[in-house]
Amino acid sequence: MSATRSPKVSERVAPKASDPQPSRKKHDEDDGPSFGMLFHAWVEAHRASLLDSLRRLGKQPIGSFFTCLVMAVALSLPMGLSLLLNNVERLGGSWQRAAQISLYLQLDASSDQGEQLSNQIKGMAGVADAEFISREKALEEFQQQSGLGEALKELPDNPLPGVVLVTPNEVDKTALEALRERLAELPNVQQAQLDLVWVERLAAILKLGDRFVFGLTVLLVSALLLVIGNTIRLHIENRRIEIEVIKLVGGTDSYVRRPFLYMGALYGFGAGVLSWGVLAFGLNWLNDAVTGLAGLYGSNFALAGVPVADGLSLLLGAVLLGYIGAWIAVARHLRELSPK
Repeated sequence: MSATRSPKVSERVAPKASDPQPSRKKHDEDDGPSFGMLFHAWVEAHRASLLDSLRRLGKQPIGSFFTCLVMAVALSLPMGLSLLLNNVERLGGSWQRAAQISLYLQLDASSDQGEQLSNQIKGMAGVADAEFISREKALEEFQQQSGLGEALKELPDNPLPGVVLVTPNEVDKTALEALRERLAELPNVQQAQLDLVWVERLAAILKLGDRFVFGLTVLLVSALLLVIGNTIRLHIENRRIEIEVIKLVGGTDSYVRRPFLYMGALYGFGAGVLSWGVLAFGLNWLNDAVTGLAGLYGSNFALAGVPVADGLSLLLGAVLLGYIGAWIAVARHLRELSPK
C-alpha cells in the first residue's frame, strides 16, 4: 500500500490562499448599458431619423414646397380672419363711445356738482372714463351742430341740462344695463340713457364673427389632417418593401414610425413659416387701403401686423398638426406593413 495519504475533503474543495482566484465581473457590468449610453443611443436614433427625413424631403423640393404651401393657405385663412377681428376690436374705443351712458342732470344742478359727480363716477367699477358737459357748453355745441344758432339766442333761458358722458370698460349688454341702473340712483341725476339696440347689434356681429372663425378653423384643420395624412401615406407606400424588411429583422413599430413623424412635423414647420409670411404680406398689402379709407373719416387707424406671440402659436400649431396627421396615417397603415 502506498504510504501517502489522500488529501482531506476540505482540502480538495477549498482552494489555498496562494491559489489565484477566478476574476468576477463587476456588478454594474451585469446590469447592462448605463443610462448615459442609452440616452446617447436615443439621441443618435432621433438625429438619424431627422436627417433621413430632411434628405428625403430635399430630394423632392418642388413637391414638398407645394404641400407646405397648400397647408399654409389652409392655416392662413382662419388665422387671418382672427387677426382682422382683433384689428377691428382695436376700434373698441369708438365702440365704447357709441355705447356711452348719458346722464342728464337736474336743471338746478351747478357746474361744481356736475364736476364732483363726474369725478365720483370715474372711480366706479366698470367705468373707463366720465366727462362732464356743462349747460353752457351743451347749448354752444347744439347751436353749432343744429344750425339754429340765431334762433336759440332768442330763448330767455337755457333749456339744456348738464350731461355726464360715461364710457364703460366693456361693451356687454348685461354689464351696461347694471351700470346704468347704478348711475341712475346717483344724486342730481334726472335720467340715465343707454342705446341698448346698438349694443345688441354690435354684440351679435362680434358673436357671428367668432363663430364663423371657429367653424372655419375646425373645417380647415380637418382638411389639413387629411392632406398631411395622405402625403405620409404616399411616403409609406414608396417605402413598403423597406419597412417590411426592417420589421422582418426585428425592427419595432416605434423605429418604423419615427422618421414619418419627423416628416410630418417638418411639413408642419414649413407650412407654419409660409403661413406667417403670407399673413404678414397680406396685412401689409391691405394696410394701404385701410389707412386711405380711415383718412377719409379723419382717423389714423392702421392694421397691426402679426404679433410675435400669435406667429409662434401658429408655428407650434402647424408642427403639432403635422405630427398628429403623420401619427394617424402611420398608425392606420402600420398593421398592413407586417411581413408575410
